[in-house]
Amino acid sequence: MPLAVYILGLSVFALGTSEFMLSGLLPAVADDMHVSIPRAGLLISAFAVGMVVGAPLLAVATLRLPRRTTLIALISVFGLGQIAGALAPNYTVLFVSRVVSALACAGFWAVGAAVAVAMVPVNARARALAVMIGGLSIANVLGVPAGAFLGESLGWRSAFWAVGAASAVALVGVATLIPRIPLPDEKPRLRNELRIYRDRQVWLTISLIAFSAGGVFCAFSYLAPLLTDVAGLDEGWVPAVLALFGIGALIGTTIGGRIADAHLFGVLLSGIAASTVLLVTLALLAQYAVAAAVLAFLLGVSAFYTAPALNARLFNVATAAPTLAAATTTAAFNLGNTGGPWIGGAAIDAGLGFASPAWAGAALTVTAGALTAISLRLYRRATPSRVVTGAASRIEVAAEVGTVAVADVGTGVGAAKITDRSAN
Repeated sequence: MPLAVYILGLSVFALGTSEFMLSGLLPAVADDMHVSIPRAGLLISAFAVGMVVGAPLLAVATLRLPRRTTLIALISVFGLGQIAGALAPNYTVLFVSRVVSALACAGFWAVGAAVAVAMVPVNARARALAVMIGGLSIANVLGVPAGAFLGESLGWRSAFWAVGAASAVALVGVATLIPRIPLPDEKPRLRNELRIYRDRQVWLTISLIAFSAGGVFCAFSYLAPLLTDVAGLDEGWVPAVLALFGIGALIGTTIGGRIADAHLFGVLLSGIAASTVLLVTLALLAQYAVAAAVLAFLLGVSAFYTAPALNARLFNVATAAPTLAAATTTAAFNLGNTGGPWIGGAAIDAGLGFASPAWAGAALTVTAGALTAISLRLYRRATPSRVVTGAASRIEVAAEVGTVAVADVGTGVGAAKITDRSAN
């Protein structure tokens, strides 16, 4: 794996820490800005919405720009957004800084994922994406608790300064270690890239990503009140259990990234099924503190075990538009991260209790599993043989669930055989 991919993972660590750290800083922010906690919570929603909107917009806006230059510009804007947040004199300025940071974060994710994929062989896509996702996992394990600690010790603004410093380190790494990724001889055309949205497999993948992520974060977002009010844990134990989820996420990303390239659909089906079982078990055993803690760890494993495969799947079905594929993946995950907690909150508001988000999350992951099965069935119908037309001398064809074959073609037509190993 090229060193540059790990630099992208380091950058994602800074991005992920900023995205999630406010959950532990809301009371302090609300008190300092003289707003209610629910209004302070809108800062989290603003970031998520900025990610959903910003990923495709910035992917389109930077389509013809040099990749490394784009990454440098985006991580710089993100870092400046953190500084603006640290210096914000009022709530409005802080809100705007979060939106700007989210847009830069979304753009970096989209372009960075496309760059990571471009630097590795086709059959190592999931591993490269797992390194980037690993940065997000480490942000949950180390970055978010560290931000909460800084907030309690030195004030909430210190957490923003720390992320700004991490962004500066990432900027140096991107500027010095990311290679120049040459643009195609023929400049990308937006009309051609947008054609990926005519493919039903693309929409199936977007939907299963959103439902899969939404199911897990529907329950995870309300894990703290479940642990204290249902399981009876002291509040001091909540950060430790959240850290367990983060450790599980890092383990799951590592495992999933290593096997997803060869068994993509196997990873998706087994991981989503495991998440469903764990969510149902969490709902049934929520009153037992030890069980809840263990299930939180296992849920982190199962949720992030599928993440590299989910990312790679969309790249595989949208090969003609890698930047838009990365942007669409980012938007899909954040749709789930936004919609899942909303559904969980609605269940709680309906008087169903703090265990109800786990039931709701299980319903969402069941839907994700059904969509994956439909996608697999359509894939198997389409893959007995593929004919590839093109002018290049060698065309690489990526198999979503198996090995990669290379077809030698001249100016005419070559056949590419794809071995389906998804059942293994």
